[in-house]
Amino acid sequence: MNLTKGLEQAVCIITLLATQDKKFPIASHIINQRLEGASPSYVKKIIRKLVVNGLVTSVSGSNGGFLLAKKPEDVNLLEVVEALEGPIVTYPNTGMINQVFSDMGPTANQGEKVLTEVFRQADEQYTNLLRQQTVAHLIYESLGRREIPVINWNEVIES
Repeated sequence: MNLTKGLEQAVCIITLLATQDKKFPIASHIINQRLEGASPSYVKKIIRKLVVNGLVTSVSGSNGGFLLAKKPEDVNLLEVVEALEGPIVTYPNTGMINQVFSDMGPTANQGEKVLTEVFRQADEQYTNLLRQQTVAHLIYESLGRREIPVINWNEVIES
């Protein structure tokens, strides 16, 4: 499974929203500016996926924009990954093992089951690790302190 660059952009968007002053939604053009080089239409698609999956709230109106739908402590990386990429399934199991080793009878079928189970367990460990990593924890680790700064990104002047 290859994660797309959209996931990195989604993590940046979620982090912006996690640090945003909750009184002021972040305007979409501000998010586009901060994700310099990203296509505005692609950013809209990412935000839409985050909204549909309940991670981000869209606020309409002249002072509208986007807010994090949950507390940063309640958003984990698994939710972000699955919002962008769908459920984690790393082994495609196209039935090729049974095809290639069809003359081996039940052994081929058992081999397919064994390999599928190994990857299922790996996916489970991977998803459990991502589930444990909250946005708040990642911000704490990045900043080296147990608080999330409150910023109004709509007013931050770029230097």
